[in-house]
Amino acid sequence: MVRSMNNVTKPKPQKQGSSGVGGAKTRMSNAERSSYFARREAAKVLRCVLQGDARRRAVASIKSLVFSPSVRNKKATFALVCETLKRLSVIKEVLEIANVFNAKWKKQEELIYIITYDILFSQAIVLSGDAEKFLLLRKVALESALARFCVRKKVKSIEELLLLNHQAPGVSKPRYVRVNTLKLDVDSALLELAKINTVKKDDMIQDLLPCWCSHQGVICTVTNGSIFLQVCASSMVALALGPKPGWEVLDACSAPGNKTVHLAALMRGEGKVLACELHKQRVELLKDTVRRSGASNVEVLNRDFLSISAEDPMFSKVRAILLDPSCSGSGTAAERLDHLLPSNAAGFTDTIRIDNLAAFQSKALAHALSFPAVERLVYSTCSVYQTENEDVVKSVLPLATSLNFQLETPFPQWSRRGLPVFEGSEHLLRTDPVEDMEGFFIALFVKKGVENGVEQQQDLDRASKKMYPHEESRCQGKEGRLLRAKKEITKKRRIVFSFQFSRMSRLMLHCKKLHQILKLDSMHKIKS
Repeated sequence: MVRSMNNVTKPKPQKQGSSGVGGAKTRMSNAERSSYFARREAAKVLRCVLQGDARRRAVASIKSLVFSPSVRNKKATFALVCETLKRLSVIKEVLEIANVFNAKWKKQEELIYIITYDILFSQAIVLSGDAEKFLLLRKVALESALARFCVRKKVKSIEELLLLNHQAPGVSKPRYVRVNTLKLDVDSALLELAKINTVKKDDMIQDLLPCWCSHQGVICTVTNGSIFLQVCASSMVALALGPKPGWEVLDACSAPGNKTVHLAALMRGEGKVLACELHKQRVELLKDTVRRSGASNVEVLNRDFLSISAEDPMFSKVRAILLDPSCSGSGTAAERLDHLLPSNAAGFTDTIRIDNLAAFQSKALAHALSFPAVERLVYSTCSVYQTENEDVVKSVLPLATSLNFQLETPFPQWSRRGLPVFEGSEHLLRTDPVEDMEGFFIALFVKKGVENGVEQQQDLDRASKKMYPHEESRCQGKEGRLLRAKKEITKKRRIVFSFQFSRMSRLMLHCKKLHQILKLDSMHKIKS
C-alpha cells in the first residue's frame, strides 16, 4: 500500500571542494536543483494561502500568488501547492502520528508539508537540503504512520483515503483565457493556442477563448501578458461598464488587476485608468499585471478608495467607475481552488464576515455614486449570497435615484437575472456556479439622460459639419465671428440633456437649432 524506499535517490559521492545547495553534500543535477527551489517557492505560497484562509481574508488566489514576479518556476510551484493542499489533512495526521515535528521545524511547517507530499506521494528526491535530509531519515516512520492512518479510517488504499478526506468538485469545464488585445489580436491567439489546446471563440465575449486542456497546459502559454487566465463571468464586468477610448476610468479595488488591464484594452490604450488598491502586497501584484499587459494608460494608486474625496480635482474627470470590492468569493470557489483550503474542507461558513463585507460594500457603492462626473458605474462581486448582491444594491437605491442614476440591463440577451427581492431587480445580472461554472453578480448604474444627450450632440455636430465642411479654415474677421457664433449655437452642454424631454420636445429643439444655423448662414451670404 505504501511505497518502499527504493525511490529515494542515493547521494552521489561529492568531489573534493564542492558544496551543495542548502548544506547538502551532493552535487545536484539541473532538474534536482529546480525541484529544490520549487519546493521553497511553493512553501512561501502555501504559507500565504494558509494564513489568508485562517484570517478569512486571502491576499490573492493561489493562481495570482503563483504568477507574482517573485516566483520563477511557476508550473512546478503551482502543481506542488495544489497537490499538497489536496492531501494536507492526511499529511498533518501522518506527521502527528509519526511525531517528527520539533520546535525548529515547526517554524517551517509549510516546507515540511511540501516535502512530506513529495516523499509519500510524488517523486524521488535527493538529500538536497536540511529539511529534505531531516524527513528522508524518517521516511520509514512516515510510511508506517500513513499505513496506521489508513487502518484507522478503515480504507484499503491511499487513493480511497484521499477521496474520503477531500472531495473536489467533479464538474468538467473549460479553462478560459482572455486575449490581451493591446499585445495580440484574437485570431493570432486562437491559432497559437490551438497548437497545444482544444480552443474556440466565445459566443458572447469576442476576446475570450475557452480552452479544454490541463491547467498546467494553459499556464505554459501565459508568458508575456498576451493572454490572461480569466473566468468568463469576470470578463463580463469590464464589458458591462463599457468605457470609451479617451475616457478617465477609476477601478476602485483593483488587485490583482485582470479587470484593470481589460478596461485598458477596451479603451485601446487611450485615456486613463486609475487603479486604486489599499494593501501594499496586493499593489505589487497589480503592478506586475499592468507591466505584463503593456497597458501604458494605467496609473496605480496605493490608496484606500473610501478615503478619496469625490471633490478631489484628480478625480474630477472620472466618467466611469468599476467597483469590484472584497467579497466572500463564494461564486468562484472552484476556479480559485478554494475547495482545497482547510476552511472549505471543514464546511465553514462565516455569516458574521459576510455581513461585515456587505456593510463595507454598501458604503463603497454609495461613495462611488457620489463622484460628480461619473456617468456609468458597475458594481460586481464573485459571490452567490443575496446579502452581498441584491441587498447591497437595494440599500443604495434611494441615494442613486436622488443623484439621477438608474439601473440599466447589461447583456440583455443573458437569461439569468437578479433575485426578485425589489422592483427593478430584473436589470441585475447573475451567473450560476453550476450552469455557468462560476457565480458572479453585476449591477450597472447609468446617469439619466447622459446617453441621449451625447447622441443628440453628435447629431448636431454631424449636421453642422455636413453643411459647413470647410468652416475650420474660415476663422478671420467678421466671417470668423459669424462662424464662431454659429459654432457656439451648435454646441450643447451635456447638462442640458440631463432633463428627460419627450420625443416631440427633442425634435422641436433640434429643428430650432437648425433654423438658427440657416439664419446665420443667410446673414453671412448677404454680408458677403
